[in-house]
Amino acid sequence: MRAHPDWLPYLGPMIGFGAALSLADYLPDTSPVILLALRVIIPGAIFGYFLAIKAYPELAAPRLKDLPLDVFVGLLATLIWVAPYLVWPGLRPDPPEGWDVSAAGDDMRLAMLALRFIGFVCITPFIEELLVRNFLMRSVDAYREDKDFTEIPIGMFTWWSFAVTLGWFTFTHVQWEWPVAFLTGILYNVWIYRRKRMGSVILAHAVTNASLFFWVVLGSTEVQDLWFFL
Repeated sequence: MRAHPDWLPYLGPMIGFGAALSLADYLPDTSPVILLALRVIIPGAIFGYFLAIKAYPELAAPRLKDLPLDVFVGLLATLIWVAPYLVWPGLRPDPPEGWDVSAAGDDMRLAMLALRFIGFVCITPFIEELLVRNFLMRSVDAYREDKDFTEIPIGMFTWWSFAVTLGWFTFTHVQWEWPVAFLTGILYNVWIYRRKRMGSVILAHAVTNASLFFWVVLGSTEVQDLWFFL
């Protein structure tokens, strides 16, 4: 018998991230570096704990032969995410809602970037994909069939699971991101249906976030501010 509810390893890191986000409201005088570190440490520690006790049996690495296409899908998702806002600047949020890399001062800029990279690229793809295209996707069909979600194969297509996970992925992003989140969600869904391995979709998601991160950091200038993507 499990020592924790079935849903806890999947929702727990997200709950931890939400709690870390709320700390800014209760600790207004806390350094932005510390607040950002907590947003990395808290969900990362929860995920690490469940990983250590082997709570993610579905977490299989991508196959070596699959890597090139997994990476390509990740890069394609980046293009889908950024292209509309580069072609039509009027779609960008107004006023800009971007992450302030200099919030803690120029001396802490590198620390802020490092923490943001770790959270955005190394943690988020794991906790989001394990929740959305694993637990949630399988649970939708498990509920309809009166089964445990572990009895549903990874990447089994049904229109119900497709619609629910796509809706979740879309509407858990901020409103101005909904159109590109919708298209990216379709791509990631199709990829888990094709690969049927969590490692492949996690890798694709990590490549998307990494390439987006470097696009913003290296491409932002006084003329073109891309920080709203982060």
